[in-house]
Amino acid sequence: MAKIGIDLNRFILEEERKYPEATGSLSIALMAIESAAKIIASHVRMAGLADILGQAGKVNVQGEEVQKLDELSNEILIRHLSDSGQFYALASEELDEPIFPPQGVDANYVIAFDPLDGSSNIDVNVSIGTIFSIHRRVTGTADDFLQEGYKQVAAGYIIYGSSTMFVLTTGNGVNGFTLDPAVGMFLLSHPDMKIPEKGKIYSINEANAKKWTDPNLVKYIETLKDEGYTTRYIGSMVADVHRTLIKGGMFGYPADRKNTSGKLRLLYEAAPMAFIIEQAGGKATDGKTDILQIKPTDIHQRTPVFLGSKKEINQLLEFIG
Repeated sequence: MAKIGIDLNRFILEEERKYPEATGSLSIALMAIESAAKIIASHVRMAGLADILGQAGKVNVQGEEVQKLDELSNEILIRHLSDSGQFYALASEELDEPIFPPQGVDANYVIAFDPLDGSSNIDVNVSIGTIFSIHRRVTGTADDFLQEGYKQVAAGYIIYGSSTMFVLTTGNGVNGFTLDPAVGMFLLSHPDMKIPEKGKIYSINEANAKKWTDPNLVKYIETLKDEGYTTRYIGSMVADVHRTLIKGGMFGYPADRKNTSGKLRLLYEAAPMAFIIEQAGGKATDGKTDILQIKPTDIHQRTPVFLGSKKEINQLLEFIG
């Protein structure tokens, strides 16, 4: 196990050495994400002082109001990921179609990312984050984004809150790194993260309960209440999932009458978070199928999401599976 305090770049390189066949491409790709995350973190810290707070006056492909900081984060990631030369294609939640940077014509990977998850919470100073998912280039077309989640070679998120944390998996467990602003490095603070087998918190927007398409979900939530569970819902997926990863329990964003296919995006949110949670020993489902087994048909596909500790997710499936 890596030593607490090791910086992220060194951690990545040491992991690479475990695989003699490694080319170093994935290491460079992850370092590019790290560099972009540091810049985004600096802008997030200044958001209340600089002219980057508020709406950008446009709507993204998802039909959502674009925040200025969201737009800036998207531009920063596109620039750093493209310049790294390690990505054949980039898909952002904010863009209609993937980008094929000329620097990545021979690259091995494609990346899908949500540049600033929870951006509607920027104005009220709630934790927000960046989520990313990396797959291998297979066909050399946009279809490379339409791979099942279990085929991810790496996934992670960066949460910008009271501290900035980079949580990463390359399919060999989950590790968390906290940004030390004094030295400008992400340092290993949470090695080999494991989600508790059982928690005491559920995270779901009960204000939508009357709109949920599955009435058995209401019964499940009532059962959790009877068992003494506490509800905590922030409304920023990165923040809610981060708490669930550390404390256990269940996070859910179900389908409802307005969003009959769910609201969260499979490529940019559900699959990478499911990969992280399962690598930490938890479970993730859309209510019937393991999230990582779903084969996307569209880069902006939505899905219901339930993830967390095994006890809570298994119990959920007894009600709605």
